[in-house]
Amino acid sequence: MTERLVILDRDGVINHDSDAYIKSVEEWRPIPGSLEAMARLHHAGWRLAIATNQSGIARGLFDPSTLDAIHQRLREQLADHGARVEMIAFCPHGPDAGCRCRKPLPGLLEQIARRLGADLRGVPVIGDSLRDLEAARSAGAAPWLVRTGKGERTLAACADHPGPDPLADVPIFPDLSAAADALLASDTRP
Repeated sequence: MTERLVILDRDGVINHDSDAYIKSVEEWRPIPGSLEAMARLHHAGWRLAIATNQSGIARGLFDPSTLDAIHQRLREQLADHGARVEMIAFCPHGPDAGCRCRKPLPGLLEQIARRLGADLRGVPVIGDSLRDLEAARSAGAAPWLVRTGKGERTLAACADHPGPDPLADVPIFPDLSAAADALLASDTRP
C-alpha cells in the first residue's frame, strides 16, 4: 500500500469554527463524521497532517499551552478511532506580522513537507477558506474546499470575485467525510 499525504485545515474542516476563535479544550468540538473520515484515510494508508492559522495566540485569547491541550484532545479522539495525525503545523502570528507561515502564504505547508519528507505536488489540501486554497496553490499542492466552517462564505465571496475564478478546478465537498470518500475512491493521488 502506497502512503499518500493529505493536509487539512483545522477550524471549520475538522472541528466547528467560531468567529470568536476556539479558545479552550471545551470549545473544541469535532464536526460530525470528521474524525471518522480521518480514520478511514489513515487506515487506507494516507498520512494526515494539519496546517492551521492560530492568531488567537498573538491576540492574547489563549496561550500555546492551551493550543497544545486542544491538539492533545484532537489526537486522543482520533486515537479512539485507531488513527493518528503525523504533524500539526500552526502559525501563532497575527495577520499583520509579516510571517511566511500564516496562510495564504505556503510556509506551514512547506514545514510539513520538510518534516515528513514529502513532495507537495498534487497533495490535497482540504480547507474552508480562500486562504487555504491560496496556500495550497502557492505550495504546488491541490486545493480542495469543504462547505463546512467558512466554506459557504468562501463560495459566496468567490462568486462575486472579479477576474479569474479562484475556485476553477477546485473540488468542492459538503464536508470532510465526503472529501475523504472521494480520496478513497481514487486509485491515485488526485
